[in-house]
Amino acid sequence: MGGTREVALLPEDNTVPNSFHVPFVLGRIITDPAPSNVKIEGLNPSSALPSKPRVCAVSYLNTVPLVWGLLHAPAPELRESFDLGFALPSECADQLASGQADIGIVPVIEMARQGLDYFPGTGIACHGPVRSILLISKVPFGSIGTLATDSGSRTSAMLAQVILAERFGVRPQVFSHPAELQAMLARADAALLIGDAALQVDPATLPYETLDLGEEWVRLTGLPMVFAVWAGRKQVIHEPYGKIFLDSCRYGLAHMDDIVRAEAPGRDFTEDVVRRYLTHHIVFELGERDYEGMRLYIRHALGIDKERNRVMIPGGIPA
Repeated sequence: MGGTREVALLPEDNTVPNSFHVPFVLGRIITDPAPSNVKIEGLNPSSALPSKPRVCAVSYLNTVPLVWGLLHAPAPELRESFDLGFALPSECADQLASGQADIGIVPVIEMARQGLDYFPGTGIACHGPVRSILLISKVPFGSIGTLATDSGSRTSAMLAQVILAERFGVRPQVFSHPAELQAMLARADAALLIGDAALQVDPATLPYETLDLGEEWVRLTGLPMVFAVWAGRKQVIHEPYGKIFLDSCRYGLAHMDDIVRAEAPGRDFTEDVVRRYLTHHIVFELGERDYEGMRLYIRHALGIDKERNRVMIPGGIPA
């Protein structure tokens, strides 16, 4: 690996060690023992749900296939089941925490921190390069002392810290910043861009070192990386909602041509970029191997969470 310090996250047989296992019960994360900042029960467990669950979806391109059926399918059970809104990943997590939303596409690290349940079967993952999560550094990765993370990021910000610790042996100070690359690098050694902001950058043309963090995770672990899932409080994680989310996703994947035509102009991407990203880089239907990778990531992320106690440099907010 180009002379860098490589630390395997898995034993040679690529199985997940028991010490990294985070068990799941009906889609619910159990962390035992739990770090002090992880709430095992959902917020306000006795509160009544509205007749239409309030669903917060992410406004990035990578969520579009998941919600395409909710927005465009002819079947009313898909289009009329939820009160659907859109926000950044971190904002979706905050809406779940505050009770403003009942279900959301939630960063995996926030699902663990809040002790949320999740709907299995769909989410946002990668099995190799993800393209939309870039660590960009003006110094060698092993010399990074400060890291500015995209303010919309939670799971990816923690993934950057896991990879920097495991592969390069560094634990930089981290702070959140709007997704403006040059402004981020003016304040920090390295910057983390995610989502559409990362897609607008061509790593090959940058005068900096770059890492695709999806590719790095898969290289280090041999497992997929799951970034976000449909999650919520215990009372709402039941059918028919799980089937509706799965049907919406499959409707979107079956109408990829429509998605490409609709999304490329408004996001200022070419149709080729949109199609390749959604069909080659992002995985939307998840299986057991994806959840194996998710459990491993959560174990590492919560370990860093506990060690750092989410300490940020002055002026920063938790990533």
